[in-house]
Amino acid sequence: MYTSSTQIRVRYAETDQMNVVYHGNYAQYFEVGRAESIRQLGFTYKELEAMGVIMPIVELQTKFLRPAHYDDLLTIKTTLKELPEDHRIEFHQEVYNESEKLLTIGKVVLYFINAATKEKTTMPEAFRARVVSYFTL
Repeated sequence: MYTSSTQIRVRYAETDQMNVVYHGNYAQYFEVGRAESIRQLGFTYKELEAMGVIMPIVELQTKFLRPAHYDDLLTIKTTLKELPEDHRIEFHQEVYNESEKLLTIGKVVLYFINAATKEKTTMPEAFRARVVSYFTL
C-alpha cells in the first residue's frame, strides 16, 4: 500500500455563504493530493503524458462528514490500496483538519489511456517500477 500526504490552506474564495468549503472544491483538493502523491513517487502528470499516457477521471465519489472552513489547514491523505494491474488506477483520499478530524473521504478512479490512440493501456513501466515496491513484502 502506498500513502502520501499533502497540505492545502482553505482560501476565502473556496467557501460559501455559510463559511463552509463549497462541495465542488473537494474535487480540486483531491487533484492536488493525487498530483503531489505522484510527485512524491518521483514523477509528474506532465512526465507521464510525455511517456504517452493520459489519465482521465472516470469515477469520483465523495462523502462529507464534517465541514472545512476558511483558513483551515487541510491534510489530504492519498492512498493506493492495490497495485494497478490493468488500465485503471484507484486513489482513496481522506481530508483532515488541523485537529486531525476526518472531514471528507473520497475515491477517484482514472484510466491509463494511450495518448495517441485513445485506447486503454497499462501504467508506464517506469512508474510501475516505482510503485510496485510499496506492494511487495
